[in-house]
Amino acid sequence: MGQLVVVSGPSGSGKDTILNEIFKMDPDIIPSVSATTRPPRKGEINGVNYYFMSVEEFEERIKRDEFLEYVQYGDNYYGTLKPQLEEKLKTGKTVVLIIDVRGAVNVRKVYPTAKTIFILPPTESELEKRLRCRESETETSLLKRLEVAKDEIKRVNEYDYAVVNDELEKAVEKVYNIIKSDNF
Repeated sequence: MGQLVVVSGPSGSGKDTILNEIFKMDPDIIPSVSATTRPPRKGEINGVNYYFMSVEEFEERIKRDEFLEYVQYGDNYYGTLKPQLEEKLKTGKTVVLIIDVRGAVNVRKVYPTAKTIFILPPTESELEKRLRCRESETETSLLKRLEVAKDEIKRVNEYDYAVVNDELEKAVEKVYNIIKSDNF
């Protein structure tokens, strides 16, 4: 059975960037693929980036208790399917779940030995700068994301490890070393 690692952090903390580097570095560390009801973006592949499904299918799977955790953001659901996660863990590889704080709490209940890592931005102003650089946010949605980020950061002590992403290479190295360490 493989090791489960849960990684959280506010939008703009760089968690996806860090983990994509780690996935390239080590074939024994693999991502869990989440399910979502949002439409695929250009270049996204079903089963690789996400399991794309209708709201009706997602809600049916919720009723059948097929999700380890799920959340709803706006009109879209996101969640971790239990069967897919179990299959990946059976490969013996380290499986990384990138989920929000609420989802991490639920995962910890089912997988109490999972390592949990929280990625922090260096400062609040740097986080705001990163979000503004995306240019995919309205001012209202940006302010909402910043409020959510503040709330998430308050819960950093619920995680086994916290890594500040001030320099990408150093953050990648720190997260990689935490994932690979046996002293847990």
